[in-house]
Amino acid sequence: MSKVVERFLRYAAMDTQSEDEREAIPSTEKQRLFAELLAGELRDMGALDVTVSSQSYVYATIGATAKEAVLALGFIAHMDTSPAASGKNVKARLVTGYDGGDICLNEEQQIFLSPKDFPSLARYGGQDLIVTDGTTLLGADDKAGVAEIMTMAEYFLTHPEIAHGKICIGFTPDEEVGRGADGFDVKFFGADVAYTVDGGALGELEYENFNAASGKVVIHGRGVHPGSAKNVMKNASLIAMEFHQMLPVAQNPMYTEGYEGFFHLADIRGDVVEARMDYIIRDHDRQRFEEKKALFARTAAFLNEKYGKDTVEITVKDSYYNMEEKIRPHSYLIDIARTSMEKAGIRPDVVPIRGGTDGARLSYMGLPCPNLCTGGENYHGVHEYICVQSMEKVVELLTGLVEEFTRKFVKM
Repeated sequence: MSKVVERFLRYAAMDTQSEDEREAIPSTEKQRLFAELLAGELRDMGALDVTVSSQSYVYATIGATAKEAVLALGFIAHMDTSPAASGKNVKARLVTGYDGGDICLNEEQQIFLSPKDFPSLARYGGQDLIVTDGTTLLGADDKAGVAEIMTMAEYFLTHPEIAHGKICIGFTPDEEVGRGADGFDVKFFGADVAYTVDGGALGELEYENFNAASGKVVIHGRGVHPGSAKNVMKNASLIAMEFHQMLPVAQNPMYTEGYEGFFHLADIRGDVVEARMDYIIRDHDRQRFEEKKALFARTAAFLNEKYGKDTVEITVKDSYYNMEEKIRPHSYLIDIARTSMEKAGIRPDVVPIRGGTDGARLSYMGLPCPNLCTGGENYHGVHEYICVQSMEKVVELLTGLVEEFTRKFVKM
């Protein structure tokens, strides 16, 4: 078993889910345990300046072995896993030589991973896959990125004869709940530019992402006996349904792709007296993003006009913005990544991120930070899987990228 796979399986067994409702960083103490474990492994490898901050950000460096380094290069991944599916008691399993058919994840519960439902499986015939038991997520988002960076770090720390500039390593908590960059100390990190390793299928190279906002809706109803409800009752749940129906049907994420934005109803709960809805609002284009937020506000205003003042309360909070404008002046980062992929035998696939990464926020904090693949598929659900050969290729990509960066920016 390769080192990156061994690391990933060990990391995947740890429950490090973040929690959306908690404002503290990290939002869960189990992320702090993972941070300390990673820091310990980095110290044992011989990494320098290994630090775990009070908010469980992990920082480390690999000292330059070249005489004169012009730029310091960073690699970043996040430690938490999504709250969208359970991360407790992950039972990862290796499927060797995938035959192209259905994979039974859980015989007792009759849960299958099928190419009929997940066509991406067709790309992996004959390769080795790591899957779940169908009851939890796997956690490749982003423990695969963590394992790949750690394996790259070990390679350079055990081969000091290879010339390279300063390499900075960072692991963040709470990326999945939108707070991964909140406590990241760019200056302390020490890199001039960086890559997040938080993408999907092998070859993905991303420097465009959604502009993102969260939208919270609270609807205040009025409850009375239904037998005497005429012209008196205000059913908060029905008003919630009306609110959602006023948003464009075609801008539901299940109908969108590529650069198309959406309103995603992530959670709804309520009764007659009160209802709550949580949305995420996304668009790559900044003007359309602002228009979406304006429509969200107009919808609330219309319903307040119809049902009475303060019936519908909304809170809209921007989460991050499209990093393209911050990456564009540093387009060499994309060129170097393309070249490194091609040298590793990986076909680059430059695609817009239909989501976000820590790199989006970090780019606006002064650290240009495009995103690289990890090799994972079907993130945030119980059908998540990752290809072993893809993980090994990503490690090759990261080491090759350091060497390519060295050739371009480090004086020997």
